[in-house]
Amino acid sequence: MQGTLSVSVWRGGEAGSFQSYEVPRRGNQTVLDVVTYVQRKLDGSLSYRFACRVGMCGSCAMMVNGRPRWTCRTRVSRVASSGKLTIAPLRNLPVIKDLTVDMTDFFDKWAKAGGVFKPTATRAEDFAAIRPTDSKRRHADAGIECIGCGICYAACDVVAWKPGYLGPAALNRAWTLVNDTRDGNGAARLRAVAGDDGCLACHSQQGCQEHCPKHLNPTAAIAGLKRAVAVAALKGRL
Repeated sequence: MQGTLSVSVWRGGEAGSFQSYEVPRRGNQTVLDVVTYVQRKLDGSLSYRFACRVGMCGSCAMMVNGRPRWTCRTRVSRVASSGKLTIAPLRNLPVIKDLTVDMTDFFDKWAKAGGVFKPTATRAEDFAAIRPTDSKRRHADAGIECIGCGICYAACDVVAWKPGYLGPAALNRAWTLVNDTRDGNGAARLRAVAGDDGCLACHSQQGCQEHCPKHLNPTAAIAGLKRAVAVAALKGRL
């Protein structure tokens, strides 16, 4: 494949701007390949994150032509047929520099949502035997593959409107633990997600589901939390 790509890359912090580069076009080229070329060949000061390069870690997530994506798994041929590409840091997160964002608030919200497993047994006891057909196990399995890449958080309009909102990933994690019969923090977790910034703030627009590279459905998890919170409230547990 011949020719060049016209690439606009965000440079600087929150008050930065886009800078244009010309990058050679290659066959099977990914967006991460483009960013790497800019950093290695054109401007060594460009800041960005990546690790595995094969869609396992999620650290290379960025906004590509206005849409949050894993850049290592995004082929240029699919998103830049016109020969133009715009690459920016993930939305809804503070920009540290260029394409690198501060994920602190994202992960702090996991903690606020009770996203830590609290065991009810000790390591001296036998392993818990939970059948794969168990209904709670099925609910947990539906969302447990989340790797915390932040794609859903960047796609969420509620986070943009309401910065305190816990977000799809944190609430998805809470739902997996609510359905884990080995966990002993269920009541406290429901109280944590029942507040103004919790599951009830979700508008069910399904942007998280649409953009999730793992094909998870945080909207369904949040709906489950809404039902659990309503039942707990009716029973006087909140």
